[in-house]
Amino acid sequence: MARRMPEDRLEQLVEAAARVFIDQGYARTQMADVADALGVAKGTLYLYVESKDALFDLTARYVDAPQPFETRPALPVPTPKRGATVKYVRERLAHNQAPATLVKGLARKRVTDVRTELEAIARELYEIVARNRRGIKLLDRSARDHPELASLWFEDARSGLIELLTRYLEDRTRRKLLRPFPDPAVVARLLIETIVFWAVHRHWDSHPQVVNEAVAKETVVRFIVSALVKE
Repeated sequence: MARRMPEDRLEQLVEAAARVFIDQGYARTQMADVADALGVAKGTLYLYVESKDALFDLTARYVDAPQPFETRPALPVPTPKRGATVKYVRERLAHNQAPATLVKGLARKRVTDVRTELEAIARELYEIVARNRRGIKLLDRSARDHPELASLWFEDARSGLIELLTRYLEDRTRRKLLRPFPDPAVVARLLIETIVFWAVHRHWDSHPQVVNEAVAKETVVRFIVSALVKE
């Protein structure tokens, strides 16, 4: 019979595991570290997950899910089959990769207001990244220990988004709607890295600058638009 955990314990477990995996990376994280962060005995964790691989898979799937979780797995969560975690991450990245505003922009033949268009793209991209903040940080910190995850994140997801943004920037520059730069791909990468820093990485800065999230988003969006759109 499947075990039932106390109210909110699954959310607490995922929160604790995410903090430890992000802080230490996958290889250095021990089950005892997560147990300490959760405030339970190490053996108690095995009532909930069969192994560290099971805990990592559980965390990857639920780390950015709204709380309380709508669905709860049977306990203990089994060790995933080989490739199952990578398959899930690939599907999640594919679902969240390209902002709808960017896809529509690339298909648009006539542009009447490039400032509004670019602002919408930058804002949606920021919101997607912020919504998946901890999952992105988890991937980023675990990539060194999981080459397949590193390939998904750095080569597929990020490179694919850079390619789409580069195409958009090249098109709008060719139409003389945006400022020309020597290499649109560099601009696309700069745009993404700026958003990812402010939406994700600054939250784990050892000496963080205290900035309201809405203010950070609007500042980044306005900065991007002002830098690229011709007056």
